[in-house]
Amino acid sequence: MPATDRSARASAPGRPAPVPDGDRPAPTPVGDRPARVPAPDRPDRPARPPEATASARGRDGRGRDGDGQSVHEEPGSGEPWGDGLIARRVNEATAAEQAAAALEVRSGGSQTAAPLAYDGALRSRLDALRELVGLSRTRLDSRTLSEAGRVLDEAAARRRLSGQHTVVAIAGATGSGKSQLFNALAGVTISETGVRRPTTAAPIACSWSDGAAGLIDRLGIPGRLRRRPVQSADAEAQLRGLVLVDLPDHDSAAVQHREQVDRVLALVDAVIWVVDPEKYADAMLHERYLRPMAGHAEVMFVVLNQVDRLPGEAAEMVLDDLRRLLDEDGVALGEYGEPGATVLALSALTGDGVGELRELLGQFVAERGAAARRITADVDAAGWRLRSVYATERRTGLSEEARDDFAARLADAVGATAAGEAAERAWLRNANRACGTPWLRLWRWYEDRREPPTGRVPVRSQADEEATARQRVEQAVRTVSERASAGLPAPWAQAVREAAVRGAQGLAEALDELTARAGVPEGRPPRPGWWPVAVLAQASMTVLQVLGGLWLAGQIAGVMSPNLGVPVLLMVVGIIGGPLVEWSCRLAARGPARRYGQDAERRLREAAAGCGRARVLDPVAAELLRYREVREQYGRVMGVEALAR
Repeated sequence: MPATDRSARASAPGRPAPVPDGDRPAPTPVGDRPARVPAPDRPDRPARPPEATASARGRDGRGRDGDGQSVHEEPGSGEPWGDGLIARRVNEATAAEQAAAALEVRSGGSQTAAPLAYDGALRSRLDALRELVGLSRTRLDSRTLSEAGRVLDEAAARRRLSGQHTVVAIAGATGSGKSQLFNALAGVTISETGVRRPTTAAPIACSWSDGAAGLIDRLGIPGRLRRRPVQSADAEAQLRGLVLVDLPDHDSAAVQHREQVDRVLALVDAVIWVVDPEKYADAMLHERYLRPMAGHAEVMFVVLNQVDRLPGEAAEMVLDDLRRLLDEDGVALGEYGEPGATVLALSALTGDGVGELRELLGQFVAERGAAARRITADVDAAGWRLRSVYATERRTGLSEEARDDFAARLADAVGATAAGEAAERAWLRNANRACGTPWLRLWRWYEDRREPPTGRVPVRSQADEEATARQRVEQAVRTVSERASAGLPAPWAQAVREAAVRGAQGLAEALDELTARAGVPEGRPPRPGWWPVAVLAQASMTVLQVLGGLWLAGQIAGVMSPNLGVPVLLMVVGIIGGPLVEWSCRLAARGPARRYGQDAERRLREAAAGCGRARVLDPVAAELLRYREVREQYGRVMGVEALAR
């Protein structure tokens, strides 16, 4: 619409000029409100025709404009009354400026404010939260991470928007007078008030300066519900940068109203909770909003409205009780210079205390820190919600004792001790065969011909022994998984157990293969260097026995001269010396045989431990490392360095 047309409409007869702030009468309760005085007719402008009046009332003839907003009428005049919904003062000298400003407000403003900048600590916490969510996506369900993801998204969205504006929502229950307070702060009737409930059906935004269009767009408030206040220059400068939002009743019977309240409260920088003397202790307010938002105390105002209805010192008593309830809710109170919620009493009807609230809001907005404090509180809240899935009071991890016990259980399952003993016996048997007397070796040769030796004792060859071994492997895996997951939050403990179970698949078969390869080698054990000497000594003893026997036989046959002493002595030395050499070799073979058996047992233990480490311990350790990483990130999110370590 051209500016000249808007000017003509703004200056139409019957639309009075706004009353200056100092001359505006104090608001009165509904029902006692005096009739407005009709504006004097202007001699220089023609009177508005009746059809124009009917058109202004709207199609339904009930005094509502095309946007659904109420259009008040002057008593006795029958024409629409300008109630300040278009946010500029209208006068004859600046009609064109008024039209241009109104067009700018409807379109959201053309100025672009500088984006919000977070400090280093908040950026670091947001980065840590983003890393935490990324590391946890494969271990936690989307519902658990949804709030953290929402905080990250909202923090990024808020950072791209104006840092020179502070969005403050006014929230309250039905009949608390929040819309009346909204109008009192704006200095003009913007939000409809009355006895009809609910009165406010949709959020209404009022901006004290340009450049807030993006912030209001983020709240989903359409252009027809965006206003500018009617203020003096000093009052406008005091609240410059403020975007005030009047919300529907949070206890409204209409579900969509409550949904709008919850949606907008999650997006604004601060909130003013308006309570009245009757419902300031309402359970819904405290349990659904104040208690969950206790961490947002620094961006919270709690206003006890309608104190004009309380006689004497009753207002202070109610205010003290309200502070007590807030303290029970965990809401820190900003008293004695400490950060926290601001609590004060006022009357939007009489204006008592509204000036103090306006001054506090001006200081709050001038700090330009509400948005960052709100995001910080959101990060804190998201972090506390995630505490149960990240933080633990117990020491976690897989100790060396647990690792050694797991290796010992696997070694027992593959029969490492029995294999070592079998290797030792095989070495001793080989030594006895090599260093024994020829007659004993001949007898053993005869037995070997009947049942050829294998050189080793088979391990876990029977079916029942194999079943027992598999049970031992499964028990070892369960034990190490329980120890590794002890003290972990439930999702990470489950991840550790699942990793152990996956690694245990095929572990028994792999251990069987390792047992065959790393157990006692097939064939005869190696001979030490002293064995040839022992064999030579044993052969000498045999030669002495044979020589003595032949000598005696020759004497008996008369071939040789009788001399029993020497052949008998040779035979006795051979007969006694052979077993003596064998016994000596057996004593000497104990040490090498034990070392041989220990080496066989060690090889099998190492092979079993390596297989268990590769299949079970390494995946479990990887899960524990991932948990340690997310715990460190969680510690950075919460600002707790001790937890990060």
